[in-house]
Amino acid sequence: MEKKLDYEKSIARLEEITALLEKGEVSLDDMIKLYAEGTKIASECSKALADAKVKITEITEGTNDDE
Repeated sequence: MEKKLDYEKSIARLEEITALLEKGEVSLDDMIKLYAEGTKIASECSKALADAKVKITEITEGTNDDE
């Protein structure tokens, strides 16, 4: 089973992938694999941010209800 990276490690990996792709020193097959990996990581990061936003909203609204 594939272990999920935490958000910060995912962003670091995206930066690595971007650097590798920008260099243009990898084969086409490797570029495609890196692009696919980067797309998956970006999607997971986007979901993590959306989930965090929901949690923060819930906490904020919960705090406001106490007033």
